[in-house]
Amino acid sequence: MQLYVLRHGRAEAALSGGSDADRKLTENGRRELRGVLQKACESGAAPSLILASPYLRAVETAEIAAEILGYRGEIVTTEALIPEAEPKRVWEEIRARKNEPSILLAGHQPLMGHLVEYLTDSRIEMPPGTLVRIDLDEFTGHGRGTLVWALTP
Repeated sequence: MQLYVLRHGRAEAALSGGSDADRKLTENGRRELRGVLQKACESGAAPSLILASPYLRAVETAEIAAEILGYRGEIVTTEALIPEAEPKRVWEEIRARKNEPSILLAGHQPLMGHLVEYLTDSRIEMPPGTLVRIDLDEFTGHGRGTLVWALTP
């Protein structure tokens, strides 16, 4: 399986008293995402499933990914991708869908960085809009994958 781990693009600053879940992408964040995703498209990225955090900025990120990568399915939201979630919970979501050839996850830090480390034992910087490809061959236990590439804005 090809797994694409995508940190949402740059988002609006949190407003006093506002909900973190309601923050939208900025225009700059959308532009940066489009650039990263266009490069991924050129490299052959074509998810068969997109999972996203239910937070607005992650859903918007997933929608841009779907548009650029030619994904025609439904974007599935899951609480497993909220910022405070644990990599093991995400791994269980992936394992439940192990027959998918390619999954894109749209989520947040610190989870996305922890997930990459959990699956590959590699620690990388993940500024907003970063996309990482991990190849997974085994779906037992902890989960181990190979870090193939990372694209940043």
